[in-house]
Amino acid sequence: MLLRIAVCLALCAVISPAVSWAEPPEGYKLVWADEFNEDGPPSDDDWRHERGLVRNFEAQWYQPQNATCNDGLLVIEARKEDVANPKYELGSSDWRRVDPVVHYTSSSIQTSGLHEWQYGVFEIRARIDARPGLWPAIWTLGRRGGWPGGGEIDIMEYYDHSILANACWQGKKRYQQKWDEVTVPLKEFDDGWAKEFHIWRMDWNAERIILSVDDRELNTIDLAEVDRTMGTRNNPFRQPHYLLLNLAVGGTRGGDPSDTKMPGRYEVDYVRVYQRADESERRGSENSGR
Repeated sequence: MLLRIAVCLALCAVISPAVSWAEPPEGYKLVWADEFNEDGPPSDDDWRHERGLVRNFEAQWYQPQNATCNDGLLVIEARKEDVANPKYELGSSDWRRVDPVVHYTSSSIQTSGLHEWQYGVFEIRARIDARPGLWPAIWTLGRRGGWPGGGEIDIMEYYDHSILANACWQGKKRYQQKWDEVTVPLKEFDDGWAKEFHIWRMDWNAERIILSVDDRELNTIDLAEVDRTMGTRNNPFRQPHYLLLNLAVGGTRGGDPSDTKMPGRYEVDYVRVYQRADESERRGSENSGR
């Protein structure tokens, strides 16, 4: 892993001189990174693909071919194209089985089972597509506990003309959701903001989770508040999480994509994870995969 990070550093300096490596946060070291500098599909050593119709009544069929690395960027495309639904059942009430044909495709990749982390600083440089019907996200899910018991951290979501920074966990009852949400209308940012790359960041420790973009703090989640709901032992933010990058279409939040010219394009320049020495040593198996 250390050799691989050193190679990434060298490649970044040669291929992308305009994007320099920032110094690690004080007291932290780089434990994992993907610079997407090798053209082709995302590395199977780092990412797993979701497939099919997955969640939130979304309109897209997830498939690996919509995620490619080119010129130092991970590019996830949402395309308007028809795909036969092999799970179609006439008369079914399951939204995944109702339609014989799905009319959009996209990709969702995740580090589940490969790389997982408890605490640290997560930094992602990306450019989103902020048009109607598109729903890009950078988020994490807990290794154990299902949903919402396992916890969800939305480092970035975009939909309905807004940037969101959220956390979700289980309430007193199974499947009851507790949300700590912040929504920032896109109009609060400069004109053309969505056409530029931005740095989304999560600072996560045993006390709190801070979510920010370009050094602007968006939301702080107090883990003591989660303790009061779920108890310290069951707090889903005191366990390893894995990372997801995806571009959804439509669904419960994404809006209507019918008038949006496709493809939608979500670009990620890099993902970097830093931890303190005690965190990385204690959680070494989660950081390097199993």
